Amino acid sequence: MDLGLTGKRALVTGSTAGIGLAAAHALASEGAHVTVNGRTEARVQSAVDALRRALPGATIEGIAADLSTAAGCKTLLTKLPDVDVLVNNMGIFEPKPFDEIPDEDWLRFFETNVLSGIRLSRHYVTGMRARNWGRIVFVSSESALQIPAEMIHYGMTKTAQLAVARGLAETLRGTGVTVNSVLPGPTASEGVGDFVAKLAAARGADVATVEREFFATARPSSIIQRFAAPDEVASMIAYVCSTRASATTGAALLVDGGVVRAIA
Repeated sequence: MDLGLTGKRALVTGSTAGIGLAAAHALASEGAHVTVNGRTEARVQSAVDALRRALPGATIEGIAADLSTAAGCKTLLTKLPDVDVLVNNMGIFEPKPFDEIPDEDWLRFFETNVLSGIRLSRHYVTGMRARNWGRIVFVSSESALQIPAEMIHYGMTKTAQLAVARGLAETLRGTGVTVNSVLPGPTASEGVGDFVAKLAAARGADVATVEREFFATARPSSIIQRFAAPDEVASMIAYVCSTRASATTGAALLVDGGVVRAIA
């Protein structure tokens, strides 16, 4: 299926690993001109090199910028002033008891997970509106709908992303610009993989055992009973970025393996 992305300029934030890297790969494989982003030059160049090896002939560039700050966003926007497709994927998570989360963490999570996407969307939407075509995707989480007790600050930011995405979509009614949220469930991203590996090592167990126990206790409603692969999430991201998804906007699209018990 041709997704109609050939030649479209796409930025995927936080794309040196995990879902972001998989989304960059999916978009580049469809002919989009993809810009990869991460905090350090080394990580960005490594991701660019890996994508170029996997997709010879693809147009892939990289920009190192810490988008958790206004200065970092300005750096990126100066280097990349316009895009057709924006995937707001960059984010952080950290399990921590509610009464141990200081103000500084609430602010850090909000600025990283929410304000980064707001700042970029606010800039790029002007050009998209002028061209009457564009795609903005916020990579949220099933945690936006089922706030995890072990990281309420993270869940708060994921819910905020849904509000921003829906509100922005409303402002673009009647245009060819769409704004959607994609909500992955537990996914074998780099951060999750490291967390599970450390937990397994601390308990003297293997990773497979920890994964089974996680789904038996923490996410028992999961239908697939496993971590999703990043490319499984990236497939949904690529679709909503495509010309074929022109009637999908203001939506929150689950790729959660059935974790959220809902029929709508």
